[in-house]
Amino acid sequence: MEKIIPPVNKKKINLKKVAFQTLGCKLNFSETATISRVFASSHYQIVPYNSVADLYVINTCSVTQNADKEFGNLVKKAQKNNPNAFIAAIGCYAQLKPSEIASIQGVDLVLGATEKFKLIEFVNNLKKNEFTEIHSCEIEDANFYESSYSINERTRAFLKIQDGCDYKCSYCTIPKARGISRSDSLLSIIDNAKKIAHSGLKEIVLTGVNIGDYGKGEFGNKKHKHTFLDLIKALDDLKSIYRFRISSIEPNLLSEDIIHFIAKSNRFAPHFHIPLQSGSDKILKSMKRRYMTSLYSEKIRQIRSFLPNACIGADVIVGYPGETDQIFLETYNYISSLEISYLHVFTYSERDNTEAIKIKNRIDKSIRNKRSKMLRSLSTKKRIDFYKSQLGKSFEVLFESENKKGYITGFTENYIKIRMPWDPNLINTLHKVKLEKIDDEGFVRVKKTA
Repeated sequence: MEKIIPPVNKKKINLKKVAFQTLGCKLNFSETATISRVFASSHYQIVPYNSVADLYVINTCSVTQNADKEFGNLVKKAQKNNPNAFIAAIGCYAQLKPSEIASIQGVDLVLGATEKFKLIEFVNNLKKNEFTEIHSCEIEDANFYESSYSINERTRAFLKIQDGCDYKCSYCTIPKARGISRSDSLLSIIDNAKKIAHSGLKEIVLTGVNIGDYGKGEFGNKKHKHTFLDLIKALDDLKSIYRFRISSIEPNLLSEDIIHFIAKSNRFAPHFHIPLQSGSDKILKSMKRRYMTSLYSEKIRQIRSFLPNACIGADVIVGYPGETDQIFLETYNYISSLEISYLHVFTYSERDNTEAIKIKNRIDKSIRNKRSKMLRSLSTKKRIDFYKSQLGKSFEVLFESENKKGYITGFTENYIKIRMPWDPNLINTLHKVKLEKIDDEGFVRVKKTA
């Protein structure tokens, strides 16, 4: 769950107060930040979600059942903070199940995929509605592009470059929540990157639903005017941003040319996050993924060939229908053999209006949870092994802004998390460090060299 960090503005203490909360992905966070800037420029005071506000806005997620439950908890939290507050739900869950959200006590407004960016037009008087107001488009109408980026974080920004997806993975609701694949124009992305740089941030994370598909839908044309490789080459020439990071890219869209370019890049971090989802070709076929394990293995080999110190993360889903003990073991052993650095593990959730929900041989939830714990343990081992392989080497760390138990943390270009004793002067600064040892909590201790 991401949160909007409110700007300090003492002049707005008597204005209407609005609080934002984001569920789900970096893409959602970039859009919430963009919507919040509209309110900030329209005489609203942005406040933390746990404080008293006149308006609470929840940007929803549809990926898992946990996100659905979290939404309900956030509504209750808002009501506890201010029983008379106006509560608006926007985003993916709001698009997919507007009536379900509208039935939750306290929700006044539900806006779907195209309406969410017009939120301010729907909240003129902030009076509680007797009946929940719903504005949710047909997803076919979500065929235009809205630029978004965040500048609320002190050290990094999320820059949206693409939206929607034309893939039809059997377990996924995103195409029904966000529509077809479409892209921002290259010039608009560069302009937004310059705005982010002007705010003082040093790192940009490129985000979207399927960013490797970048270029499709640019200028409303289904054909690619530019490719993802064209985009990163153009961004690499921007001297005002120190570091770019790619959030997640499908293995079938991660070309060798892209890997080779990042290897020689001035600004792109040697960090890849490549969805795997399963280590079984049988399950991948059932999921309607567009690759097999052989292609995935080849991508890891290519990255290690060009960038031996790169950090490589992977998504994996456990408990998908038909995942027998033998098939799960196949996945576990396959991941064990890969030279990757960490996992994001998702326990399969049945989602309405997906093909996977019709598949028989569902896996008991207790077994799903057990398998999830096994893969999370494997992820911890992978991360520690990766950290150990980098000890004694020197990297540049961008320090974060939060004081965590007397320490300041930061990330190297290859996504190693380090920490040092708290020093506010280090916030949003870059320093050359040498990785010395891994502490008991899994952080890397360093010696500052510059």
